[in-house]
Amino acid sequence: MNLSKNFTFDELCRSQLARDCGIDNKPDSDEVVNNLRLLCEKVLQPVRDHYGEPVKINSGYRSEEVNLLARGSKTSDHITGCAADIEIAGVPNAELATWIRDNLEFKQVILEFYIPGVPDSGWVHVSYDPNELKKETLTAAKIDGKTKYMTGLVA
Repeated sequence: MNLSKNFTFDELCRSQLARDCGIDNKPDSDEVVNNLRLLCEKVLQPVRDHYGEPVKINSGYRSEEVNLLARGSKTSDHITGCAADIEIAGVPNAELATWIRDNLEFKQVILEFYIPGVPDSGWVHVSYDPNELKKETLTAAKIDGKTKYMTGLVA
């Protein structure tokens, strides 16, 4: 099933972790499917259209079980189908996060584990919830072995 011109339901639910653990990572809720569709229409497809390159979905929807195994937040937007971790080959992740921040509506953009000077390091987490378009921008980094979140895109 297509969620937008270039994104399918299957690719937004694909999880190597789920596959390795024998977990069905398909949502059974119309609300989650609708959230995935909105994420694709409002964020992922505009990103794809702007860059003209495929958007790699590192992580999209996660069942609660998969999210727990992935050590995701208990309140992760991945669980509701509102978030994806993405990259585009050849596009620095800091540039991708900045373009989303400057051009789209979203709930949250996090530049995760980006290393300045290493353009393809880390990834971009983006979430879309039409009821909470707060445009929060953060940078996640490992500091002293712990994940720390800083306000803004620190690259």
